[in-house]
Amino acid sequence: MNKRNRWIYLLLAFVIMGAGLLSRKLTAYLPHIVNIYAGDSLWALMIFVSVGFSFPAWRTKMIGMFAIVFCYFIEFTQLYHARWIDDIRKTPLGGLILGYGFLWSDILAYSIGVGVGMSWEYYRHRFKRSA
Repeated sequence: MNKRNRWIYLLLAFVIMGAGLLSRKLTAYLPHIVNIYAGDSLWALMIFVSVGFSFPAWRTKMIGMFAIVFCYFIEFTQLYHARWIDDIRKTPLGGLILGYGFLWSDILAYSIGVGVGMSWEYYRHRFKRSA
C-alpha cells in the first residue's frame, strides 16, 4: 500500500495552484510553448495531488486514472454551451474550473500534468524503497 502524507499533498496542491495562477500572469515573460501548456498541465497536476490527498490509500494508477478522466470530462463539457453554464464560465472561478472552449491541446496538457504526478510518485516510492 502507498499511503500518502495528506499534509504534503495539501501543501503541493496549494503550491501548484499558485504556480498555475502565476503562469497566467507571466505570459509576457514565458516562452510561447510554456504559455500554451503550463496552466493546463499544472491544473491537471493539482487535480492529481488533490485526488491523492482525498484518497491517500489509493494506488498511483487509480489516482492517475481518476484524475485524467476528470480532466478530460471537464474539457469535453466545454463543447456544451447552454446559457446557465456559460454564465458560470464567465465568472473568474467558473472559468478557471470549467474552462471556456474545447481544445485538443488541453487534452495533451492534462496528460502531461497527470503523467508528471504519476512519475513523481513512482520515483518517490522507488527511492523510498531503495533507501
